[in-house]
Amino acid sequence: MKKFNVLKTIQLIIFIALAAAALIIVFRDAELYQMIGNNGHVKALCFILWAVLGVSFVFMFIDFSSYNNMRRENNELDFAVFYDPLTGLANKYRCNAYIERYKNKPLPEGTGCITLMITNLKPINEEFGHEAGDMAIKEFSDILADQAESKCFIGRNGGNKFLAIFDGCKEKDIQDYIDGVDKALAKRNAVSGKGAVEYSAGRALNEGKEISDLIALSDRRAFEAVSK
Repeated sequence: MKKFNVLKTIQLIIFIALAAAALIIVFRDAELYQMIGNNGHVKALCFILWAVLGVSFVFMFIDFSSYNNMRRENNELDFAVFYDPLTGLANKYRCNAYIERYKNKPLPEGTGCITLMITNLKPINEEFGHEAGDMAIKEFSDILADQAESKCFIGRNGGNKFLAIFDGCKEKDIQDYIDGVDKALAKRNAVSGKGAVEYSAGRALNEGKEISDLIALSDRRAFEAVSK
């Protein structure tokens, strides 16, 4: 797609440059301009050439329009396949695709994982309705995304479960992320009239031989934190 766009842009630039050069030559050469006006065959030939240029420009414009429509449709399809419509975060399928990068490879040093789960979604739904529950998920996911910035991959890995994966991190990076989430969530809960969001988090860093070990460990710790 990108290569197509570059080629079409070059084609349009060359087209405009040649058309402009032809016009400059015709209008700056008085003898040529007069010959075109006085000779019917030359005038017809020029008309045909300019018609060809005009048609070419129209088709190039159609190509650009088709490309833009195709790119927009691909972006929409990509979002529908890989992103959660409620939160805008990577969905479970996208999480799995991201995790595949680590599959069957030794776990790189500094790979960390946090499993975060909203623990009181059911009470929020029961007391305030499912719209309030959806809003709680959306606002919590916004906090996770804001705190992530470019520090880690973040995705919604289930109904009330989220996954953050860090590359080249230290324990302090994970703790800073959780501290940031706690601070932002406290502000959200202070002004929310439809239930404070509560969550548990399980973390794992440089533990296990593969990414699956790391995620399983963070999942277990997140569930264990709920029961404490």
